[in-house]
Amino acid sequence: MSTHPELAKIRDEIDAIDQEIQRLINARAECAQRVALVKQAEMADSGEAPIYYRPERESQILSSVIARNQGPLPGAEVARIFREIMSGCLALERPLAVGFLGPMGTFTESAALKHFGHAVDTRPLTTIADVFRDVDAGTLDYGVVPIENSTEGMVTHTLECFLDSSLVICGEVEMRIHQALMVKPGTDISQIQSVYSHQQSLAQCRQWLDANLPDAHRYSVSSNAEAARTVATSSSEAGLAAVAGERAAETYDLEVLAPSIEDRPDNTTRFLVIGRQRTEPSGNDKTSLIVSVKNEPGALYRLLEPFEAHGIDMTRMESRPSHSGVWSYRFFIDFVGHAKDPAVATFLDAVRTRSAELKILGSYPRAVL
Repeated sequence: MSTHPELAKIRDEIDAIDQEIQRLINARAECAQRVALVKQAEMADSGEAPIYYRPERESQILSSVIARNQGPLPGAEVARIFREIMSGCLALERPLAVGFLGPMGTFTESAALKHFGHAVDTRPLTTIADVFRDVDAGTLDYGVVPIENSTEGMVTHTLECFLDSSLVICGEVEMRIHQALMVKPGTDISQIQSVYSHQQSLAQCRQWLDANLPDAHRYSVSSNAEAARTVATSSSEAGLAAVAGERAAETYDLEVLAPSIEDRPDNTTRFLVIGRQRTEPSGNDKTSLIVSVKNEPGALYRLLEPFEAHGIDMTRMESRPSHSGVWSYRFFIDFVGHAKDPAVATFLDAVRTRSAELKILGSYPRAVL
């Protein structure tokens, strides 16, 4: 160990700073406990259950952290540190139960931890429909489900679940997705005969698999982590591989033969946070709708015209067949703004008059991290 006097002085300074950071974190935690007491007293008077998690408030805090950051740490890195501090403080008020598309080791689990921090009680579920059901039943406070991938498009199962659900979108998470080829330790790539993964992940890595494993059979399963678990628990000594994130390799003790095999380096998946309570405006929001129109000439044009007339920025539009008739469609639309914004409320009134059906899935803070 170096004995340079300047180095010793700097280390003493770091120790003193660490003590002050620790003191301030605990002071913040004490404030969180006081907030919980105020909420409990307030709700006791009204007879309603306290709302501990406020997505709009957390989004505002994280945005402020990034805005005021002066380095040398990047703003996003400092915000991730604050995310964990906030997660621990919220757990002192009441730990949240958050469901995700399992099993353990999926990208959806990583998205849940990115959004809520590691102090929440995360619970893996078998299907997207199970996540919706358990949040709706109150078994879970919130759920995290995938909604779209930049390479392969929408996750239709999630869209279908929204049709008959009363749940609302409370937030969104964006994650860069890096896929890896993983096997039981000791397996050589020349031995691989079968590759397991979610259908979207197989599609995201199609070019790499065609070039490197052209003769291997590809099997679609419910999730990437399920693919990793299948390989790990198989009685076969060799011949099986999974395409999943490296977190799955760590979870199931698999060896990564090839990292980052996705065909597009900017491969990104967007996830939604679903819950039972609508979110207040944060100042940087997005709104999602389901809209259907009559099957008649000019119907789609009339639906889209208010976006131009009211200056509303549409960020996504996806059509899905409607169950109300042949060649009838519903449209899933995202746009910038909150339903409680006066300008957005006026816009929604205009869209509603041109729609056969309109359902607001939620207004929620745009992804910060």
